[in-house]
Amino acid sequence: MQLFDWIVLIVTLLFIVGYGSWKTRGSKNVEDFILGNNETPWYTVGLSVMATQASAITFLSTPGQAYHDGMGFVQFYFGLPIAMIIICYTFIPLYHKNKIYTAYEFLEKRFDVKTRSLAAILFLVQRGLGTGLTIYAPAIILSALLGWNLTIMNIIIGVMVIIYTFSGGTKAVNVTQKQQMFVIMSGMFITFFLILHYLPNDMTFTSALHIAGANDKMNIVNFSFDPEEKYTFWSGITGGFFLALAYFGTDQSQVGRYLSGKSVAESQMGLIMNGLLKVPMQFFILLTGVMVFVFFQFNPVPLNFNPNNKIVIEKSAFKEEYHTLEKKLSKLSEDKKVINLLYIDQLNQDYDNPILRKELVTLSNKEKDLRDRAKEIISRADSNSETNDKDYVFFHFILHYLPKGLIGLLLAVILSAAMSSTASGLNALASTTAIDIYKRNVKTEKSEKHYLNATKFFTLFWGVIAILFACVGTLFENLIQLVNIIGSIFYGTVLGIFLVGFYLKRVQAKPMFISAIISQLTIFGIYYYMIYSQEKLGYLWLNFIGAILTIALSLLLQVLFFRGKSNDDQVILD
Repeated sequence: MQLFDWIVLIVTLLFIVGYGSWKTRGSKNVEDFILGNNETPWYTVGLSVMATQASAITFLSTPGQAYHDGMGFVQFYFGLPIAMIIICYTFIPLYHKNKIYTAYEFLEKRFDVKTRSLAAILFLVQRGLGTGLTIYAPAIILSALLGWNLTIMNIIIGVMVIIYTFSGGTKAVNVTQKQQMFVIMSGMFITFFLILHYLPNDMTFTSALHIAGANDKMNIVNFSFDPEEKYTFWSGITGGFFLALAYFGTDQSQVGRYLSGKSVAESQMGLIMNGLLKVPMQFFILLTGVMVFVFFQFNPVPLNFNPNNKIVIEKSAFKEEYHTLEKKLSKLSEDKKVINLLYIDQLNQDYDNPILRKELVTLSNKEKDLRDRAKEIISRADSNSETNDKDYVFFHFILHYLPKGLIGLLLAVILSAAMSSTASGLNALASTTAIDIYKRNVKTEKSEKHYLNATKFFTLFWGVIAILFACVGTLFENLIQLVNIIGSIFYGTVLGIFLVGFYLKRVQAKPMFISAIISQLTIFGIYYYMIYSQEKLGYLWLNFIGAILTIALSLLLQVLFFRGKSNDDQVILD
């Protein structure tokens, strides 16, 4: 990195932190700190909702996911627009009508305190882990590629977020996320068009798509019914739908964004904005990853994008064997470049040569074989090394091929995305802990100032927990998958509770609580079985199974054991 990159990076981040702290300082009460006095306009709600989900993991892992596996991951989001409509029609009006601070407060009014506490605790567990990951993901990659100390990176990201979230609460999160989304999308668009600029002069965007298609990177929709397939049309509109419904409808990190809206209509418009823009945004990020793949058809590519693995190899007895594979990859890269240029030339003559397409596939398979053999060597050199390098692909391109200044901007993009998701997570964790756990169980009357200070304390507390978790985290196959797996394990049960609360008004508190416990334990069992058996199930289906199981069990228990029994704690909501 050049001096100019450092200046761009530091100035951008200091502006976001400083502006957010200054603009939202001096919260007077809990309502101001958690709900922002319900002053948030619809476009800020929409941007805040998008920024909360668009973590650094999105901008680091998603392009790498597309580089290796193509555009199919976009199917994960196919159920999201439908979920937004349902949340706007059902969830938002009920939340606003009941004047709640958190989503889980609604559950006590509908069922009882046990159900509320269970849902809140499940949220705290999964969001606590997820918030740590939003810090850890960019920290581990930046530290590996730039040589920065991982622990120091975790602390820097965490402390920057704690400063303005502690100071201004929901207002600070909403205000800063507008700047962060501007920085994020500006950086991504500039990078995308630079990639196109770097491609051979006689190569059109259409030709680039043809090359990507020849390498199976443009298979956007998969209608397979195979449950082992991670991303299909069917898992997207079912499992993806239930995950989106749970995340945006019951996760306080998102619910808190639109509870701060000026009115029901403003909150609804913000979510509709997210529903309209989210799938195109993810499509664009994946397409950027595919264009990075096309770029590397004409430029040198490492055998493994994770620089830590190169260090491991150089210190091992397998160095020469690895270097032999690197020479083979270098020769293969030259062959790919020649064939791709021939293919482009014929495409420019409106002829999609099937022989050349077949040759491209053959070369890609040979490259994949070399990469797999390299992973085996890395594992032999150090069994603890993470051989999967998807999360390093995009950043390798940024560091080695972008002009100075823009590297600093892209670093700011990654750190801004990390800060936006972490801030929403901390704000939601603090709100839920203060309102659903602490305030609900305090026996004596306390002042508004006391609960404001308690919420700020829990912001600091969860910030420290998130930093500690980030410092002891370990890299998974793909970070964006890990975040969604953690969510999928817990979201289904929580969503089932809310859906029963909204739509099945005769189900009482006791069958609801029992069915939620059974459902969550069952999901744990299924996931454990998925890990330790040869049978595999796409993790998106866990959301569907958890929600349906919770609903079905609650109905069954109500009919068989609680029919006709009264429940003094239950309030039927219109």
